[in-house]
Amino acid sequence: MSAGPGTAERGYEHAAVHYASDAELLAVVVPFLAGGLAAGEQTVVSLEPDRAELVRAALAPSPGTHFLPAGDLYARPAAAIKSYRELMAGFVAGGAAGIRIVGEVPRAAIDTSWDWWARYEAAVNHAYDEFPLRSVCAYDTRTTPRHVLDDVARTHPFLATPGGGHRANAGYVDPLSFLAGPRPVTPDPIEHTTPLADLTDPQPSAARRAVVAADKTDLPAAEIDDLVLAVSEITDNALRHGRSPVRLRIWADREHMVVTVRDAGRGPADPFAGLLPADRPEGGRGLWIAHQICSQVALHRDDTGFTVRLTAGRPATGG
Repeated sequence: MSAGPGTAERGYEHAAVHYASDAELLAVVVPFLAGGLAAGEQTVVSLEPDRAELVRAALAPSPGTHFLPAGDLYARPAAAIKSYRELMAGFVAGGAAGIRIVGEVPRAAIDTSWDWWARYEAAVNHAYDEFPLRSVCAYDTRTTPRHVLDDVARTHPFLATPGGGHRANAGYVDPLSFLAGPRPVTPDPIEHTTPLADLTDPQPSAARRAVVAADKTDLPAAEIDDLVLAVSEITDNALRHGRSPVRLRIWADREHMVVTVRDAGRGPADPFAGLLPADRPEGGRGLWIAHQICSQVALHRDDTGFTVRLTAGRPATGG
């Protein structure tokens, strides 16, 4: 697909690039961004610092290019969606006919929180489609695990090519199908230990007290307060919309706290729940809040029920 200036009429073109060297990355993203600048489009670069500097050095300076810290922007998937939507709405309001973005999920997030970033990569095909946007998501094959690359192949309708173009990706899966499908979640290692609390059908007030009582972390009080709020919302969701029994379990060490809330139901019908704003007709306020304030939110649906895992602090590697 060409890199011409007709982006505004095409909606969102979401592409991935798998690269194994700095030269391979630059061969794709520099012409892609330069083509946008030549067409009068706004361009955004959100890469980790060393790669951002490579792109900055290779790209001609322009007021239409915006470099944003990847670590800040990609702190949480729902927050990233909100921030990008606000940024793009501002560009469009300012008269932008097209927008181009090069970004990457930081390696630390891939290692500890890939489940919700996989959901992000699927959901943005819908969440950004109203904007005149082309984006390239960069994944380094030297450091990115195979299961992550498999998800990347399923969530990007296009593959970016050297010279700034795109081609169709035959492995792409419709976001609704991807998000509705069962996704096994690797347990946090702490879940293999005895929980500090194990409650059945707790009221939200009891769930809040249990989190406070189980806190053995060195985390700031505000971070535990956020987890308390998220656990209360998710427990209330499970009691109202799920099926009994609702089981709440809590684990903690000095660095993080993990809470799982499981019920016997099927979970929310809306596959975008948590990632898109809670004013959607399907609801999802509790999951939206949790996605905004927790360090990690993992969702798991199987034949026996639906589980939400909430984490405060630094998620364990592989969790």
